[in-house]
Amino acid sequence: MLLILTFGLLYIPDFVVAFTDNDCYVIIKDGFSREGDVTVGAFFPLHTFTTSKNMPVLKETQYYQDIFTEYKLKNYRFVLALVFAIEEVNRNPHLLPNTTLGFDLYNGTPYEMSILIPPIFWLTGMTQPLFNYNCAKKRMSPAALTGTSMTVSAQIGRLLQLYKVPQLTFGPFDPVLNDPDQFKFLYQMAPKDTSLPLAMVSLMLHFNWPWVGVILPDDHRGTLFLSGLREAMESKDICIAFLKMIPGTWNSFSSAVWKNLVNIQESSANVIVIYGDVASLQGLMRHILQLLVTWKVWILNSQWDVDNNHDYFMLDSFHGSLTISHHHKEMVDFTKFVQTVNPYKYPEDIYLPKFWYLFFKCSFSEVDCQLLENCQLNASLELLPRHLFDTTMSEEGYIIYNAVYAVAYSLHEMNLQQVEIQPNARREGMGFSPWEFLPFLKNTLLNNHVRGHMVMDGRKNLDSQYDILNFWDFPKGLGLNVKVGTFSLGAQQLSLSEQMIQWPTRFAETPQSVCSESCRLGFRKAAQEGKAACCFDCIPCAENEISNETDMDQCVKCPESHYANLEKNHCLQKSVSFLAFDDPLGMALTITALCFSVLTAVVLAVFVKHRDTPIVKANNRALSYTLLLTLIVCFLSSLLFIGQPNTASCILQETAFGILFTVALSTVLAKAITVVIAFRVTAPARMVRWLMVSRAPNFIIPVCTLIELVLCGIWLLTSPPFIDQDAHAEHGHIILLCNKGSAVAFHSVLGYLCFLALGSYTMAFLSRNLPDTFNEAKFLSFSMQVFFCVWVTFLPVYHSTKGKVMVAMEVFSILASSSALLGLIFVPKCYIILLRPDKNSCVDIRHNIHSKRKSRLKFS
Repeated sequence: MLLILTFGLLYIPDFVVAFTDNDCYVIIKDGFSREGDVTVGAFFPLHTFTTSKNMPVLKETQYYQDIFTEYKLKNYRFVLALVFAIEEVNRNPHLLPNTTLGFDLYNGTPYEMSILIPPIFWLTGMTQPLFNYNCAKKRMSPAALTGTSMTVSAQIGRLLQLYKVPQLTFGPFDPVLNDPDQFKFLYQMAPKDTSLPLAMVSLMLHFNWPWVGVILPDDHRGTLFLSGLREAMESKDICIAFLKMIPGTWNSFSSAVWKNLVNIQESSANVIVIYGDVASLQGLMRHILQLLVTWKVWILNSQWDVDNNHDYFMLDSFHGSLTISHHHKEMVDFTKFVQTVNPYKYPEDIYLPKFWYLFFKCSFSEVDCQLLENCQLNASLELLPRHLFDTTMSEEGYIIYNAVYAVAYSLHEMNLQQVEIQPNARREGMGFSPWEFLPFLKNTLLNNHVRGHMVMDGRKNLDSQYDILNFWDFPKGLGLNVKVGTFSLGAQQLSLSEQMIQWPTRFAETPQSVCSESCRLGFRKAAQEGKAACCFDCIPCAENEISNETDMDQCVKCPESHYANLEKNHCLQKSVSFLAFDDPLGMALTITALCFSVLTAVVLAVFVKHRDTPIVKANNRALSYTLLLTLIVCFLSSLLFIGQPNTASCILQETAFGILFTVALSTVLAKAITVVIAFRVTAPARMVRWLMVSRAPNFIIPVCTLIELVLCGIWLLTSPPFIDQDAHAEHGHIILLCNKGSAVAFHSVLGYLCFLALGSYTMAFLSRNLPDTFNEAKFLSFSMQVFFCVWVTFLPVYHSTKGKVMVAMEVFSILASSSALLGLIFVPKCYIILLRPDKNSCVDIRHNIHSKRKSRLKFS
């Protein structure tokens, strides 16, 4: 009780404080009133008592000698909003007819030990209160307006609840005050901050700020906001660079917690979110201003009053900051009303004379401190600088305006009900108790009958739209909060006018706030171990992968039909390629094939021309013609592999290759068997004689060819060759080629050819020592060796190459093996026919061999 009384001294009317030599300026009353049939109690923080020296007047008290009064000119707009709303209601003939609204205004002290003194004065009407006694004149007081601190509203709410007086708060929404079990008669008029984290994150996304610091009050509001902010940031891959929880005491600027502020200044995060209000974090604001932190962008909520500080620096720490405020419509009439406010119009106002004395050099009258003399003409609050006083309606003022209309509509409904119940009753005025008024107030708030259309849902206030404000304070003292955009909750849409935004003076363009520089196109992000997701390294994309956006987590692989450019930021269409005739390699192979085919035709012509000579007749003329014709077609069949492939050419490539070489090799085999039969048999038996007469070796060709036809038929029926694409053989190209279809069938055909070559080689090898005048066994043996080596070498080389080279390798093998047959079998014969005709004579080699054997037997 002693503490209450000692703090109550501060509220004794006409209490003098030491601030200036003028007594009228330092004399401040408890409050003032406006008469009305119904009065509303209002508790606004309008002035405080502070000290600069710790010099107590008495040791047993907590007071100091240098106490002085500090007027909150910014908060005076609360009073103007209250007066404006009440006057507007009283002028409305359709709302509360024959009833006027008034108010009882008290200064709301921020000191916890003296918070309840003003409402006690209001409830009891006594400067020395006696509880449960009301010495005030009879009045109707339906409700009380309180704010802006949650602590003030909660303590006053518990007191008013004892008297069942409804309470409307205009301070920031607090979930604690929304508990109906603790505060049955308290209603918060301010919207919730539920969507504030989404609005802030939308700003971060718009300006690409993934690295953000956060400073919050260390209380339940800060914890609740942090939960919503962290969830919204994580969903958009935005990281918290640092988190500081500040003790929510009014003088926290002197706390040791500010030793850590150096870390905040040096942080790589250029954007910092500050959530709170002046009552809880005013020390933070003062300290930031003192340090001149002009290289950070501050994102603030609407409860911050960034321009309520006076210093003489040209730079301002909060210049360029962004404030997110609940949207409310502009009140042009309020601005006009403020222009007309002066001490003469409202003589009961105890604050206006002091403001006129301070700003307009008026002098107080010796008769009364409420009277002024020697004032400049046309003095008005609109002449004050914006950093001192803003004539537009603030967010809190708009809430007060809505609260007054909530009371007015509720009174109107109650008055109508009383008239319906007692239509003929004569009453001099409204008579009711506060608890009788409560149901009508609930109904008004529930049905949203407030003039300003504050969105309400019982005790659940909703927020729908935010205004984005940019603080301009350069040069120092400009103090403008300029609306630069909006955020709509329903559409989740942010609308900004970036050309209007002024950034802190350290930034010539839109600031960046990143932990790591963005990964440019062609690179992807790689997380740094032990650090936040926003801290990463940039790694080039892998082969044939691209990143066409900055800061991509993974590179995108180009489709098979495309390839990555050198910068790896775009997929280019691959050009279709194949072993074309105009390609240098294709052209060389084509010319080679044509030359060999022409050369084979020339050899055939030579053999035909000299068909009756011994050397042609001795080596089975028909088989020679067959082999030469087959070789001509073999050379020409290699052209099927050159040019753009199609289904027909793919099938013909492999079948023609297999069948033609089968014919060629079976012809060689037949020639080798013919040589063996002709030179090995000196006394031919009946069967051997029959073989020679019937020319049975000639049947080798159709039999071997038939086997090959069967293999090719099975190949075509089971898995025929088809057109395929190779997108990896050459960079930037898609190679069109023929797929063999069944690899088993292809290797079976190739194995069968090698088997024929091996059989021909064996037969030729058996006749290698026979007389070689017209004997071609040695040449058949050499040609089969070359043929066999070519195709055995072909297999590993073929499977190790890709694209056009693989096709060219097959063409080369065909030409090489065919030319081996042509060169090693027919070139020696052409040499004898054309250059050594003397050797082209008929000699009975078998008779000579038989005579030699007889001679050796005689001598032996």
